[in-house]
Amino acid sequence: MKTENNRTVLTGTHFMNGDIACAEGALAAGCKFFAGYPITPATEIAEHLSKRMPEVGGIYIQMEDEIGSIAAVIGASYTGLKAMTATSGPGFSLMQENIGLAVMTEAPCVIVDIMRGGPSTGQPTLPGQQDIMQAKWGSHGDYEIIALAPSSVQEMFDLTIEAFNLSETYRVPTMVLADEVVGHMWEKVVIPPAEKIRIVNRKKPNTSPEKYLPYMPDDDLVPPMACFGEGFSFHATGLTHDEHGYPKTSSSGVQQKLVKRLCEKIRKNADKIVKVREFMVDDAEVIVVAYGIVARAALSAVKEARKTGIKAGLLRPITIWPFPEKLIAKIAEQAKKIVVPEMNCGQLVREVERNVQGTSVVFLSKLGEDPHTPMEILEAIRRNC
Repeated sequence: MKTENNRTVLTGTHFMNGDIACAEGALAAGCKFFAGYPITPATEIAEHLSKRMPEVGGIYIQMEDEIGSIAAVIGASYTGLKAMTATSGPGFSLMQENIGLAVMTEAPCVIVDIMRGGPSTGQPTLPGQQDIMQAKWGSHGDYEIIALAPSSVQEMFDLTIEAFNLSETYRVPTMVLADEVVGHMWEKVVIPPAEKIRIVNRKKPNTSPEKYLPYMPDDDLVPPMACFGEGFSFHATGLTHDEHGYPKTSSSGVQQKLVKRLCEKIRKNADKIVKVREFMVDDAEVIVVAYGIVARAALSAVKEARKTGIKAGLLRPITIWPFPEKLIAKIAEQAKKIVVPEMNCGQLVREVERNVQGTSVVFLSKLGEDPHTPMEILEAIRRNC
């Protein structure tokens, strides 16, 4: 630890778990507000930030529940603070209504979901990947969000920063979807000096308060954002609203224009947002699509398959939402089979199937306490090569 500009920051090489790396990534991104409620396996994020936030001049608050937590985060965002909450499945469910409010008011914020087995309280201390579709469709209405899936402790740090940058760029709730194993395992994390970390801040208005329209977008479909206390008067509401922020609940034209823009600002920028990692995909005949902790087992399986002469490859989506449709369609042109291992009964595999034509997709489901092993994925590769 050292002090830079009156802030206590971590730099250098550390040994930490994924939850703590996530918390440090938030601080490195400039997060100054955290509201949350304890829940396994995300509690370590809140615990760590309860100590670290005061050291960087930020605010930590434990709310009465997850509903209040996300509400507080939205309010903090509108005061100009970078804000975050962290939870797991049951708490994530409670947040869904206010996630819709954040979408409608275009409040940039970060929501970390350390996934565990469900439904209901399920398996609090064990991993799952069962919140993938809830992340995209959990709130009502039409909208788009951004969600990232780390598969290492280093990525818990890096992708938390990226989540803040994307949220600030597009004024949209952005999620970090990690499973319990990634959240709790310990690995080396390298934290660079602050000046070497890319930080993005929301656009500010370049007009006078009298002429400011809070929901008038620029060419990128994202409106500049004035915050409370900056001298701008405006109305923020979850109701259908025009560029002034005034409710227009009975106008189908305003609803069409607003909701289409909320979707299009992500869809039309998907090529800038989407990130994947590829391993030996160029000549692969069997391609594994996997994310989170399962991707690590899949990588080992692909390497072993190559040793036996099987042309296997791995595509790991880092961006879960928006889904990497173009890249999946591209690999489907060459692959004879696509294998999708997930710790659920079939979620992201549906998106893979939707975006391929004429290529067989094999789903490898696993539920319970243990993620897929490399041998299990290797056997699926062998059966389908």
